[in-house]
Amino acid sequence: MRDKRIRVLVADDHAPTRAGVRASLDAEGFDVVGEASNGRKAIELTNDLKPDVCLLDIHMPGGGIAAADEISRSLPDCAVVMLTYSRDDDDLFDSLRAGARGYLLKDMDPDRLGPALHGVLAGEAALPRSLVSRVLEEFQGRSKRKLFIERQRPTQLTSREWAVMELLREGLSTEEVAGRLFVAPGTVRVHVSSVLKKLRVPDRASAIRVLGGE
Repeated sequence: MRDKRIRVLVADDHAPTRAGVRASLDAEGFDVVGEASNGRKAIELTNDLKPDVCLLDIHMPGGGIAAADEISRSLPDCAVVMLTYSRDDDDLFDSLRAGARGYLLKDMDPDRLGPALHGVLAGEAALPRSLVSRVLEEFQGRSKRKLFIERQRPTQLTSREWAVMELLREGLSTEEVAGRLFVAPGTVRVHVSSVLKKLRVPDRASAIRVLGGE
């Protein structure tokens, strides 16, 4: 990737942050092809511009994690990397489940941003050392539980079905899940129906219990 200028989209609702990221990447030889201030615009620009990397803030309007999920599914060749102040476990794991290939903290040394993105495009993980142990614990804990559940069933859930069920487990309504994932409420109901059939359970509450949510 170093033989050509890497094209980056920066999405953050804080204009000074976007300017700082652009300056840092410009100095490293990256090509910042677009900026967005919310999740919806980030999705639109990514589909239009098809950058190599999409840097997303988590807590911008429209939701960075929902945008990461949509971008990862529609443009799998685009490396989604979260850039945030959040050290919250839920934000970290939700981002990775949404398809993010990296999770960087905004208080990192700006000189490390460029090398981190090069690493992501080379297939390396981009995670702060302080968060690596949490990822390992998650893999050894909840992920093992999910793998066990999947192996006991004749088929496994898709990533979108997992996303829907995770949000329902958090107590969101069908309409709220639809808004978070940028889909129609009817689409959410279709995913739920598919989950019920795969898990051979009669209702959402039963599915959530089977998936370890209660």
